[in-house]
Amino acid sequence: MKKLSLLFVVCCSIIWLGMGCHPAQKGLPRIAIAGLGIESSTFSPATTDEAAFHAKYDSAVFSTYPFMAADSPLRHQAIWVPTIVGHSLPGGAVTREAYESLVGKTLDTLKKYAPYDGLYFDIHGAMSVVGLDDPEGDFISRIRKAVGNQTIISTSMDLHGNVSMRLAENTDLITVYRLAPHEDAMQTKERAVRELVDRVVSGKGKPAYKAWIPIPVLLPGEKTSTRIEPAKSVFGSIAPTLAQDGIIDGGIWVGYPWADEPRNHAVVMVTGDDKDKVTYAAEQLARSFWEARNGYAFVATTKSWNETLDSALASHQHPFFISDMGDNPTAGGAGDVTWTLNQLLSRPEFKAANGPSLIYASVPGPELVKQAMAAGVGGRVDGYAGAKVDARFSPPAHIVGTVESVVSGDVDAEVETVIRVGSIHVIVTQKRKPYHKEIDFTRLGLAPRKTDIVVVKIGYLEPELYAMRSGWIMALTPGGVDQDIEHLPYKRIERPMFPFDKDMKDPDLTARLVK
Repeated sequence: MKKLSLLFVVCCSIIWLGMGCHPAQKGLPRIAIAGLGIESSTFSPATTDEAAFHAKYDSAVFSTYPFMAADSPLRHQAIWVPTIVGHSLPGGAVTREAYESLVGKTLDTLKKYAPYDGLYFDIHGAMSVVGLDDPEGDFISRIRKAVGNQTIISTSMDLHGNVSMRLAENTDLITVYRLAPHEDAMQTKERAVRELVDRVVSGKGKPAYKAWIPIPVLLPGEKTSTRIEPAKSVFGSIAPTLAQDGIIDGGIWVGYPWADEPRNHAVVMVTGDDKDKVTYAAEQLARSFWEARNGYAFVATTKSWNETLDSALASHQHPFFISDMGDNPTAGGAGDVTWTLNQLLSRPEFKAANGPSLIYASVPGPELVKQAMAAGVGGRVDGYAGAKVDARFSPPAHIVGTVESVVSGDVDAEVETVIRVGSIHVIVTQKRKPYHKEIDFTRLGLAPRKTDIVVVKIGYLEPELYAMRSGWIMALTPGGVDQDIEHLPYKRIERPMFPFDKDMKDPDLTARLVK
């Protein structure tokens, strides 16, 4: 009998420890963690599979959140039950098979270890799934059925996500980034978790009121960056507006412009226990966003491609950054559109090795990468890259040059090679990858600070590149996240909608209390 009891204790301990908990924590609230994040364009022919999410399971989930380290105070305030958390590089719509697989695994784990006092739902908010509207709304609805109505759900999101009424109904607490670029991403996630723990531990429970206001505005992030006005002031007003007794949290969601669904538009949502304060704050934020609509503009100078390159070549500001915006993989582009690269390869200024130095980041070309690996540094290659997924604008790029480096081990690219063609250093990857940190270049032997022109497939520059730039223009290039959204073939977004209907009447921005 003693042996059976000992075996039981050992088995229970193993189960608890595997979930990131300890049997001595009995009596603490039980809080689950789940979420899937991606920004996916329906205007791109690309699709996203399950592997792209790099999903983490069970205790591995904690590594996603520095504030949940083993020795952190938060980690000891609850019995945490991490299920599945996956974040994919933005791209095309998620296949239905991938979505159902990841959601199914999440629900199975949640059901297995129920019940829960709370659940932290970590999402982006701009997932598109083939054949399914409002995936995040569908996901949280299914989670709600699995965990029951008593569980308090706290959601954190990217401000470029979408908050449908279904998502608003099924979450209890909700918060969102307030900066673009998203330098406050991890602080926002931590805030969502802390607010959840506080409401559970204090016994305050679910907020008494949730105010939701749809705003008929749909703009790209490059026009609503908080680096400049009016977004700087509009989003800067969120914290002081919500810093009141009776309000828990909330924010302004810009929405995602490169997917064609009825839920794609701006939203304000505020939660709290004081009805008047919650509704007034939500309406105040909604009005400020709406009234600033005509002032939103690109965060940097924008020009056509030829004008952009001519300006960069004539400039004495080095490094001069060019954002190749149309195929930006951080916004949902396929990442393999070759239009800009082919334009560069045809320019006579770069034919000679002593021409203006230029880095092009980047284009996927697995066959060319294999060839570079076989040739080795200093070897010659002759092959093609890009346009395997999105060849609508330009054919594969013919690259003939010298291998300068080959580096393996990157999480996204897997293998990267730099091939010199004249004075252009072309980064060719096994899989697509955005380049937004200095180390992304230096680990390949490149020196962006000493390069004349750096072309990156990004919209607004991420902080490290922004700090490094001397000159910068955002080029209006084609791709799955084309910035000319007024001419994209939308069929399902709600109209009227700014900027498509510039003369539309002022909308009803009265707060809607969510059941």
